[in-house]
Amino acid sequence: MEKQSLYIVGEARTNVENAITKIYGSFYMVFEIDPLTDKIIDMNCTHSLDLTERFIQKIFIGKSITADLPVLEKELNRRYYGSSEKAIVASMKDASKKYLAAKAKL
Repeated sequence: MEKQSLYIVGEARTNVENAITKIYGSFYMVFEIDPLTDKIIDMNCTHSLDLTERFIQKIFIGKSITADLPVLEKELNRRYYGSSEKAIVASMKDASKKYLAAKAKL
């Protein structure tokens, strides 16, 4: 499965006071996705605390980058109360668009 997976990067801006903006300048989420099922195999994101990444991974891994977008957004709105919430949602949507474009090329 890994040989067929796609690597997709989503990007978004965070507010100027956010530690992620100060460290990285932007917020990035990277996804490894199985194009046969659209499921997220693995993911990482720019973060200032390791717990942030682990928490977000629990929400995303195993979900569909296409069909589960509304569910993922609701889950983030319900559970994530960090200053990067809007950036995570925007980055996820950006990655989903890039994924669909990449998948269309296969």
